[in-house]
Amino acid sequence: MRPALAIFAITVLMMITSLNLSCADRPRSPLRTVPMTIGSKNFTLEVADTDPAREHGLMKRDAMPADHGMIFVFDADAERSFWMKNTRIPLDIIYVNSAGRVVSIAAMQPYDWSAVPSKGPAKYAIELNQGVAAQTGVRPGDVLTIPPDAREPKRG
Repeated sequence: MRPALAIFAITVLMMITSLNLSCADRPRSPLRTVPMTIGSKNFTLEVADTDPAREHGLMKRDAMPADHGMIFVFDADAERSFWMKNTRIPLDIIYVNSAGRVVSIAAMQPYDWSAVPSKGPAKYAIELNQGVAAQTGVRPGDVLTIPPDAREPKRG
């Protein structure tokens, strides 16, 4: 009976170790999240509303759930430009002005240092997995409701 118990204990230990390693591979974001509807779909967006959070964005991640993304929150409308330095996953970017109107939408490729500018002043930039913006049906000119907790950047 003891060998069977030992084998069982080793098997359980291996399963726990395997589970811990697979969870360790998933990046844990310190950013708060907000729910947001974009077109016909609901998302959970991480809020990047400080300089360090905006600078890091989605860099160094291997994947992102299909119903997740990130909203970058700035002080005011301005011409914006993003690039994909150290970003491993292909993304869509949706530029949105302070009134919630979609200014432009573009696809961005992993590790591409080319600037992807907005086609007008924007206060927000929303990054989703590439192809997801089209799946939502959102288009330039549409108006999105920015969640109250993501309308202004953090102060201090």
